[in-house]
Amino acid sequence: MNLCFAAEITLGKLAKWLRILGFDTLYESDFPNSNLFDLSDPERILLTRTQSIRKKISSPNLIFIKSDHPFEQLKEVIVALDVKRTDTRPFSRCLRCNTPIEAVDKDSVRNDVPDYIWETHNAFQVCIKCRKIFWPGSHTRRSMNLINELFEL
Repeated sequence: MNLCFAAEITLGKLAKWLRILGFDTLYESDFPNSNLFDLSDPERILLTRTQSIRKKISSPNLIFIKSDHPFEQLKEVIVALDVKRTDTRPFSRCLRCNTPIEAVDKDSVRNDVPDYIWETHNAFQVCIKCRKIFWPGSHTRRSMNLINELFEL
């Protein structure tokens, strides 16, 4: 399942979690001078919490999010679209700019990460657009625990 999303400004944490799961997710704050939903292609699933948008846009690709809590919002999306754990690719997208990230040689990031991180980690990934560097840390383990819990619905 190749899902892609567009999330309005009120759904920032949901957008981040969808990116963590590996889904292409546009987020309204990334387009401050434009209407995100006008920029979206028809294949994108629109995510909103705003009643006026819900009334204005009649699309089968619109999901109205009810919960105020990001983890519950994520469950709403997963249930609505029947997303399976196998549909996800955790930690494959940049959380900052939504671009796919790629594995890089450890030596190539030597001067770009703290010494302790370079000495204690062997796997690094970099965003090909914004050059942000990622490595598996305690946040990765906590996130994977939440992802596993999420799919035990």
